[in-house]
Parts: sequence; C-alpha cells; structure tokens
Amino acid sequence: MRIGASATTRINTRAYERGLRRALGGMSDDVKRAVERTRIDVQNEARRRAPVDTGRLRSSIVSRSEGSGRTVGYVVGTNVNYAAAVEYGTAPHVIKPKNKKALYWPGARHPVAQVNHPGTRAQPFMRPAVELAETFFRANLSQVRAGRGRR
Repeated sequence: MRIGASATTRINTRAYERGLRRALGGMSDDVKRAVERTRIDVQNEARRRAPVDTGRLRSSIVSRSEGSGRTVGYVVGTNVNYAAAVEYGTAPHVIKPKNKKALYWPGARHPVAQVNHPGTRAQPFMRPAVELAETFFRANLSQVRAGRGRR
C-alpha cells in the first residue's frame, strides 16, 4: 500500500503503568484501552482537520494498532497520493504534458506547452492531530481509570 501521508505516535506509558501498578496492581489492560481510544481520537481529529473537496482524503484516513504485550502503539495514515502535498504544501513548479505535446483543459483559451503553477499552501491535518495524542491519552487514561472504579 502506498502511503501519501502518515504519522506514527509512540507514547511512553512506563510512568503511567508504574503508578497504576502501585495503586491498583497490574493495570496494563487499562493502559492498552487508553492507547486504543487515543488511536481513534487521533484518527478522528485528522479526519476533522482534513480539508474537503471531494471527501476522498478525509475518508481515506485510517488507523491500526501495533505492538503487543508491554509495547503498544498505533499508526494513523492515508493512502491518497496527494496527502503529503496537502499536509506540507507545494513549492512553485512547472507542469508539462506527459503523453501529449500540449496541455489543455475545459475553459483554456488554447493548448499550452507548460503551466507555471504557483504552488499550494500547506493545510496540515495529520501533524496537529498527532500533536494532541498525549492530551488525548491523558484524558482517556483518566476515563478508563474512573470507569474501572465504578464497576
């Protein structure tokens, strides 16, 4: 699978696990649940921030869990080939025809040999979502711990 833009987040859960084990003993399942909820939160935040023209980019943002045992994590990404250009923008560049002698599009006055594209501004959607991962994790861990106490 070709990835247009993706982000991997690793959260250092050792300090959280130590405190949880001291307080309640063997709470790594709670940490795993908090990481899983964080994965979904980061994915949803990236989708929320993704600019929408056709909706293809937004709907392509997916995530998956990684790791096992004491190492858990996730990957959030997209396989849309233009995602990186949206995330980081593009510099001014020249567009030339690949298979023909000239470029033409509906509304053009005449075919042209090349087009000087001014570039596009960055519209970050993945990086801001990843930057919120720790905030999401802390909130999710608190919710998981609070839910555990109510059982």
